[in-house]
Amino acid sequence: MSKGRVLLAMSGGVDSSAAAAVLKEQGYDVVGVTMQVWDYNKSCDLTMEGNGSCCSSIDVEDARSVADTLDIPFYVMNCEAKFKASVIDPFIQNYLDGKTPLPCVDCNTFLKFDHLLKKMNELGCDYLATGHYARIDKDRYGNSVVVTSADTFKDQTYFLFTLPPEILPKLLFPVGGMEKPKVREYAERAGLSVARKKDSVGICFVGKGKYAEFMEEHGNFDPKTKQGVFKQYPDGKILGKHRGIHHYTYGQRRGLGLSHHEPLFVIKTDVSDNTVWVGPEKYLFSQRLEMNNTHWHTQLEEGEIVDVKIRYAHSGAKARVYKNENGTAKIEFLESQRAITPGQAAVVYRDNSLVGGGWIL
Repeated sequence: MSKGRVLLAMSGGVDSSAAAAVLKEQGYDVVGVTMQVWDYNKSCDLTMEGNGSCCSSIDVEDARSVADTLDIPFYVMNCEAKFKASVIDPFIQNYLDGKTPLPCVDCNTFLKFDHLLKKMNELGCDYLATGHYARIDKDRYGNSVVVTSADTFKDQTYFLFTLPPEILPKLLFPVGGMEKPKVREYAERAGLSVARKKDSVGICFVGKGKYAEFMEEHGNFDPKTKQGVFKQYPDGKILGKHRGIHHYTYGQRRGLGLSHHEPLFVIKTDVSDNTVWVGPEKYLFSQRLEMNNTHWHTQLEEGEIVDVKIRYAHSGAKARVYKNENGTAKIEFLESQRAITPGQAAVVYRDNSLVGGGWIL
């Protein structure tokens, strides 16, 4: 007897492919779907495996092959227009606004766990599953909550803070309890052709290209209008001209092209006059941040000490969180943190449970 009907997002990679095999073995009725989100011929060399993208034409065929091997229904959804409006355009605009965007969260928010959730209901499915390294459990209040995966290095819960709490009981993360090598071993035992396929790296739609070049090709702006000067922080001394404000992000050291007696880092950018402020590393440290557009999965006591990650690769740091009624919040770290970057997310954990998060201002 089937445990239920599951719509599974398949990217053509080993994680979602192994997830399909796990679900079928567990007794679910699995339906695979791949979202065609971007014409990668515009920005990527697709002649070689491991080009750094996902959901390209090659990946669609890999997903179809896995579905055929497992004998499950498979669909391809063209989501290019929604992806451009919800992910690509905000990515470019955030850079032009002096922020460092986090497009994977937008993709999860507006496509994987919004667009696919609607498709799940249309197809009469009971659950939506993905290959994310995450798990669903119950918190101390009895609510469904996202918890970190068994593979701490691959854990992807940082990108899931915008998930609406009400959909959590409908989500399945079949590989969340496995470490990556075990996922590959499982895929090999299941006879999946993608068992040794390379992981996608970086931002999928940029591939191995440079962010600035991608923005100049796909953005609606004249790169010359973004040129300006480097100023030394905090005294304002002009150190030279730069190529365009979209080439630089908070904390950046490489690629500045400046000669100085000590290492310089991007301290901030001012989009009003295209100034890039640079200075010594000490100016990158701070104990406080503010965030907006917050999302909360479970209750949080005022001033409670929790762990907060300020970027995906950040190991997390102890902090107190103070929420406001207008959807903003303040975070005070017990120790100073390096490069708290506007446009990234501050994601809050209690032990291994995802409490929520918001966008750093």
